[in-house]
Amino acid sequence: MRSDGLVFCVACCLQQVKHGLFGALLLFLIPAVASAQVTNDDIENRRLLRTEETITSTTTGCTVQRSCVDERLTGKCIEYHNDQWFEFTPAASGRYFINIGGQKCRDVRGVQLVVLTGKPCQPATYRVLSCTSLGTQDDVFVTLDSLQAGKPYLLDVDGYLKDFCQFSLQVSRRAVGMPVSYFPPSPTRVLPTASHTVELSWTIPDSLAMAPACRVMRREVHQYRSTEIRLVPVRRDTYGQPEMNYTVTDTLPEPGTYDYQVVTTKADAGPAPVRLRQWWYAYGPAATLPGTADRTVLELPLRKYPGNARLSVVITNPASGRVLLARQLVNQPANRRQAEVPVRKWQEAGIEKIAVEITCHPPRGHFFTDKLLLALPPQAALR
Repeated sequence: MRSDGLVFCVACCLQQVKHGLFGALLLFLIPAVASAQVTNDDIENRRLLRTEETITSTTTGCTVQRSCVDERLTGKCIEYHNDQWFEFTPAASGRYFINIGGQKCRDVRGVQLVVLTGKPCQPATYRVLSCTSLGTQDDVFVTLDSLQAGKPYLLDVDGYLKDFCQFSLQVSRRAVGMPVSYFPPSPTRVLPTASHTVELSWTIPDSLAMAPACRVMRREVHQYRSTEIRLVPVRRDTYGQPEMNYTVTDTLPEPGTYDYQVVTTKADAGPAPVRLRQWWYAYGPAATLPGTADRTVLELPLRKYPGNARLSVVITNPASGRVLLARQLVNQPANRRQAEVPVRKWQEAGIEKIAVEITCHPPRGHFFTDKLLLALPPQAALR
């Protein structure tokens, strides 16, 4: 709702107050309407950011000025839905970090960020420096190198895949959180495992030898945020030389698909945290029977999409609208396991049908979205 709509609504309510009606309603309506949309929803009212200043905002109630964006510039990364605008002008040239934290989102998807230069609301002049879709609610940072002193930079924040999010935003010389994992996460492969224990090995390069420690992070695909399961200090010998190779084991709490990341911690005078390794493990009954069908999963129709297309799959309960699963992947039509989703818990919850929304970003051309309503197999078939 724009400001003219607010004035009209308030005026109408005031007329009713004169007659003794809706007086109590007005006390609640005005704050609710006023907070439904941030001022910087429009690019001409973009919010100016100062270095090291932390602000809090929300994408709820925001709309898109279609004349001020061009999805041909970012079509493989972003679908504009409820964006808002910021501007930052560095006082000194060099490297800066965009820190995004405190996300509280309706769904699991989080926010997305576009950083660009150019004249506001003149897309023909835009040059995109960074485009990031998070896919989680982790605290993350985006690195921007070689920014020029005195030059304005535009930041556009949107709810990823139509999510509604509260978030904090900071432009800083210091990185906070984990390095962003660009959409989609790019593990070389998903590793099926029949064991509830996994072994993680990584090497610290010479350039990061002064890092104090490594954080081992884990997230199951249904979870909003990653959890630090281990902090591994960098070991040194009696001469102060660091040990470069590390191995740890972890126990998977239950069947599922897990994202593991190893991220360095930052020394006082050292570089920002760096992701050293990332793995995906699929743990469940199917891993014990290679080549056989798993009756506890439902296979989504992903084969019809182009190979190497980026797919965003969102599954909801059509009865309640609650998000059951959100997944991003690079389509490999020959990999049937990639299309499988677990259904036992949904069946045990009494769910008979699921709503599936698949957004496809093909290697060439524009993205598109398919919406499906699929019936789950009878629960007896799952035993």
